[in-house]
Amino acid sequence: SEEHMTHITGFFHGGITVKDMDTSLKFYRDGLQLEVEFDVINRADYLRTVLAMPFSEIRIVYLRIPNSGFVELLEYRGIERHSASARPSDFGGGHICLYVDDIDALVARMHSLGYLSRSEKAVDIVAGPNIGAKVVYLIDPDGYFVELFQKPSRS
Repeated sequence: SEEHMTHITGFFHGGITVKDMDTSLKFYRDGLQLEVEFDVINRADYLRTVLAMPFSEIRIVYLRIPNSGFVELLEYRGIERHSASARPSDFGGGHICLYVDDIDALVARMHSLGYLSRSEKAVDIVAGPNIGAKVVYLIDPDGYFVELFQKPSRS
């Protein structure tokens, strides 16, 4: 019998659990200026089954990443919660990386809004396959890392 091959066909979303949705929306929607696709309260039993957790509801917001998928923010309600924020070197942690067209301007904007980054400013990549690019790790209100990446200029 012929072996059936399965393949990844695309990217849908990356999920980030947040402490307070409104606080996080100030970072992702107002700061990074990602557009809200939808903002819902989900109380569906299937989610409790999928996640094997007895929460009462989840507020879920999808933010559109231009030319790609979504960032999914999740605020769990009706269940004990703890911070999972970590250093970039701590396993089980994570980050998302977003392409930007003017990293210095966006970093300045986020800093002016009171958000921090791991480095003082965007750093030039001077070695490896991404040489010529610029990168920074922003820190969201819950300590989750959002990497901004500006591709090398085509000169």
